[in-house]
Amino acid sequence: MGGLDRTVSHGATLDRVLVRAPGKLNVFFAVGDVQPDGYHDVASVYQAVSAVEEVVATPSDDFTIAVTGSVDVEGVPLDDRNLAIRAARLLASETGYTGGVHLVVDKHVPVAGGMGGGSADAAAALVACDALWRTGLPVARLHDLASRLGADVPFALLGGTAVGTGRGDQLSPALARGRFDWVLVTDGEGLSTPVVYGELDRLRAQRRPDIAPDAGDPVVDPQVLQALRAGDAATLARAARNDLQAAACALRPALADLVADGIGHGALTGLVSGSGPTVAFLAADPDAAAMIGERLAEEGHDVRHVHGPVGGTRVVSAS
Repeated sequence: MGGLDRTVSHGATLDRVLVRAPGKLNVFFAVGDVQPDGYHDVASVYQAVSAVEEVVATPSDDFTIAVTGSVDVEGVPLDDRNLAIRAARLLASETGYTGGVHLVVDKHVPVAGGMGGGSADAAAALVACDALWRTGLPVARLHDLASRLGADVPFALLGGTAVGTGRGDQLSPALARGRFDWVLVTDGEGLSTPVVYGELDRLRAQRRPDIAPDAGDPVVDPQVLQALRAGDAATLARAARNDLQAAACALRPALADLVADGIGHGALTGLVSGSGPTVAFLAADPDAAAMIGERLAEEGHDVRHVHGPVGGTRVVSAS
């Protein structure tokens, strides 16, 4: 499942385009050693999940944005620091479009939670503006622009399940059968991705063998791909991995306690999502997810139940 859908009927100039883009979980995330430029090569398996962002694009003389949502959006920038605005400006620059756009972003992916919400906004803005402005870029060109905006943006376009290598933006679709149910525990206080990577480098410099990088370029464990193809949540739980988890837990020790707590309530495994601090618990089925979520909610956690894989960025309506 997956793939960019931006079908828009030809005709008069559009006044409004609504696009949805999915958040993601990293069900596997191997991080290579730090490179001379300070970045890390990774080997990731992304899964798009049913927590989605909605972006409405309408014509404007300038580039402006408003943000609402079911998650805390207080810290979301409303200027050119916002990745959706940067995406719209990049598309205009690359296509010679001389107007602007007003974007209304309705967020349902936790902010700074390691689930790619900002990247989903950028992907949605690219697709929405492409439709609104009738620029008609080929899909490959949109993916190129997406990769220039951030490593997670191309996957938000694609959706479904995919292997990411290099900086995470070199994508190969992966087959996943069935449905995987996740219980998310979100945290209002985000973790900075660069800080988490820096902490991983610091911990590795202490020669900790449990988090040492793989020899050579990082690769995806074949067992992960086999589990996804089989729709086997129990096998996926045994093979799932996030090399950033130790660093995130070192920066925020309560995350390690939370992971143990969720597993104690019946989760097959618990993963810090990306650089965190969202924790994703894999459940055996929807009923198990409901039970795990109920117990975690009773303990005062902010909980939501999502499933994957779901499709990529798509135009919902255009008029």
